Amino acid sequence: MLSKETAAAQSFINPVIPQRADPWVYKHTDGYYYFTASVPEYDRLEVRRAKTIQELGSAEAVVAWRKYDTGPMSANIWAPEIHFIDDKWYIYFAAARTSETVDGLFDHRMFVIENESANPLEGEWTEKGQIKANWESFALDATTFEHEGVRYLVWAQKDPAIHGNSNLYIAPMSNPWTISGEQVMIATPEYDWEKIGFLVNEGPAVLKRNGKIFISYSASATDYNYCMGLLSASDTSDLLDPSSWSKSAEPVFQTNEATGQYGPGHNSFTVSPDGENDIIVYHARNYKEIVGDPLYDPNRHTRAQQFGWNPDGTPNFGIPVEDGTVAAK
Repeated sequence: MLSKETAAAQSFINPVIPQRADPWVYKHTDGYYYFTASVPEYDRLEVRRAKTIQELGSAEAVVAWRKYDTGPMSANIWAPEIHFIDDKWYIYFAAARTSETVDGLFDHRMFVIENESANPLEGEWTEKGQIKANWESFALDATTFEHEGVRYLVWAQKDPAIHGNSNLYIAPMSNPWTISGEQVMIATPEYDWEKIGFLVNEGPAVLKRNGKIFISYSASATDYNYCMGLLSASDTSDLLDPSSWSKSAEPVFQTNEATGQYGPGHNSFTVSPDGENDIIVYHARNYKEIVGDPLYDPNRHTRAQQFGWNPDGTPNFGIPVEDGTVAAK
C-alpha cells in the first residue's frame, strides 16, 4: 500500500504540460525531475525542473539555446533530450537548415550542447557541435545510455541506400558528442503499422530491467497512426550485433479512441519519487482529425502514467489513459 504522500506524487492530471511534444524527463540525484521537449515554434531549447512530474506543468521554463537565423541550426529544432554525464549536463537535439534549395523539414542533423553547472537552469550552455554519423543524411532523435562501462548512442537516420524515411542505429561513443566506430542498424520499418504515411522508426528511449535492454520507438506518420514499438536484447549480448535485437510484431502503445487519445509516442521513461514505480512520459493528441500537416499542429501534449510488467519480464504500457486524474495503483 502506497503512503498518501507517495500516491499523490504518482497521480497525474493529464495532460501534464500542454503543447509539448517529444517529452523527455530525467530524474536526477538532487531529487528534481528535469524536463525538455519540442516547443510549438520549433525555435529554441527549454529546460524546467520540479520535485514531481505534475509540478513540471507549472514550473518556469528557462531558455537554454535559440536557433540561428541561417545555417545548419536555423530551423525546426526538434526532440531535445537532457542527460547528466560525467558531472555535466548535455542536451541532444535535432536541427535543420532552410534555404531556397534545401527542404528544411527533412534536412535535420544531430547536435549537442553542454552545461557544467550543477543546476542546468543556470550557467552557460556551450555548443559541442554536430554528432557526425557514418554518412550525411537526415538524422534525429539521439539518445544515449551506458552499459557495462560503454556509452552508446541510439538514433534515427535515413540511409540513402534504403527506401524509407528513418531506421534506428546504435554506435559506441568516445565522449558524449562523438561516435566511435561503425554505426549498426538495429531496426527498420517492416510491419504495416510502421509504414502508414511514412516509413518511420524514430524516437528511441532506453529502459534497462530484468536482464534486458529495451528500446521503445515510434513509427508511422505523426497523426493518429503514430504508435510505439519495442526492441529488446539480453543485457549480456553484444549490443552492436543486429542479431541481438528482437522487435515486437505488434504496437505496444497506440491510439485508443475509447479514451480519446490519438497518436501516442515519442516517449521517455522515469520513476516515481521513491524509485519504486516505472512511469512513461509521452505525447498524444485528444482529437483525431487534423487540418494540414500534423507536424505543425501544436496540440501534442505531454502526458504521464505508470506502467507495469508482464510475466515474461517485458514492459506492459497498457493503453493511453483519458485526460484527467490518473490514480496511482
